[in-house]
Amino acid sequence: MTPASMPSISLSSVPESFPGALALTVVEDKPWSGRLATLDEASGGAIRRAAEAGRFRGEKGKIQLVLGAGEGLPARIVLCGMGKESPSLLDLNRAGAQMLATVATSGDESLYILPHDANAATAALLVEGAAMRSYRFDGYRTRLKDEQRQSVTSIVGLCDNPSSAAADDNLAQAAGRLAGHYLARDLKHEPANVLHPMAFAERVRAELEPLGVEVTLIDEARMKKEGWGSLLGVGQGSIRDSVVVAMHWKGASGGVHKDPICFVGKGVCFDTGGISLKPAGGMEDMKWDMGGAAAVSGLMKTLATRKAKANVVGLIGLVENMPDGNAQRPGDIVTSLSGQTIQVLNTDAEGRLVLADVLWHAQEQYRPRFIVDLATLTGAMLVALGMEKAGLFSNDDELAAQIHDASEATGEYVWRMPLGEEYNKMLDSKEADMRNISAGRWGGSITAACFLERFIQKDQKWAHMDVAGVVWADKAKPMVGTGATGFAVRSLNKLVQDHYEG
Repeated sequence: MTPASMPSISLSSVPESFPGALALTVVEDKPWSGRLATLDEASGGAIRRAAEAGRFRGEKGKIQLVLGAGEGLPARIVLCGMGKESPSLLDLNRAGAQMLATVATSGDESLYILPHDANAATAALLVEGAAMRSYRFDGYRTRLKDEQRQSVTSIVGLCDNPSSAAADDNLAQAAGRLAGHYLARDLKHEPANVLHPMAFAERVRAELEPLGVEVTLIDEARMKKEGWGSLLGVGQGSIRDSVVVAMHWKGASGGVHKDPICFVGKGVCFDTGGISLKPAGGMEDMKWDMGGAAAVSGLMKTLATRKAKANVVGLIGLVENMPDGNAQRPGDIVTSLSGQTIQVLNTDAEGRLVLADVLWHAQEQYRPRFIVDLATLTGAMLVALGMEKAGLFSNDDELAAQIHDASEATGEYVWRMPLGEEYNKMLDSKEADMRNISAGRWGGSITAACFLERFIQKDQKWAHMDVAGVVWADKAKPMVGTGATGFAVRSLNKLVQDHYEG
């Protein structure tokens, strides 16, 4: 496997010289003060002339690149507008990402970032955004020219008191978020011939156990004995065994693993559709049908890296959906771990079959305070919300509001969708307890969520995130380039940090 290389990140006081590119945040309509004014004076006014020529006044999101400002100054100086208002966490992350994107392949190996307030917390958030944007999955490309490769390998945030305990904590928190974010993106980029279910499980074990996460595997033999008929039916057409990975982080005070919160991820490592075969065009994208499992794995790494004071269980169901002679057929009836029977009318509606058994196991085994499941579940989600927001379904208003607030703060946006009996009854079957697809073509994301809700026990708080449109980007987004986005790692980490640590 070929993980992406994360640049080194650090905080430092302002050096006398900059052996690399320098980026500065600029407040709108007040750019020529403080350190920027000093730099401009050293440049003989070249920086200000370049900014005026580019009509740059520090507007939020606007970038001005200044080349060759003068002898003794960095060859590349990046001015990044922050607007007039106090920047939020998201504003600072995005500004750092813009800075990095401007000089990523410039040849400079270091990027120094100087915030207008010289504050360690501000600097750490800018560095974090830059490191997010620096992600490149190039391990399998052997013919890249030097000018195509990312040159920046070190990102340094400049601030007052960089050696203080507060500065150390700010940097450590950013590093924790980045660690999980990178893992989630790496997993989604790996080709399916490399990252099959057991390889995925072993990668997670290797990443998490050294951090103190207990990782256990539930193999096919155990699942057959216990009656995981819904999940096993999906993977029976593959020569690769299915496996469920349980990740336990025991971070609450006293180390007693009680009242955990639980995150569940769909992990279809490759989805052909099975006997209900997908069209050939675009099928290669189905290597990232394990986006939910990747997000849960990344989240667990973030929580462990930053030593979150919470008890958390991550569960991922890993399968391949293949169409060989042993594959599940349309019309088959399977018995789920819950005892409910399912008529499988479309083998390409497989993710819900995987989640049905994992969700039931989560409740029976752990009795969690809440469950959030994540899945690239339906193409209908893209029709509804495009590639900008995930669909959020929940039986609990408080949990839904907490997830929404965390998503707004991190830029991993969600939109709450409905549930309801009028949709649920569309799953009724004349031959089994339920169908795995609805009786009609409309509301496909909603009926899929209603299917999952049938495996949620009474009084269990639960939310489902359909991330089908947001785990992969065909065009660059503010903080990530094209490819895997790492969606939900940062927002769910914030959910835990804001409400469930102590």
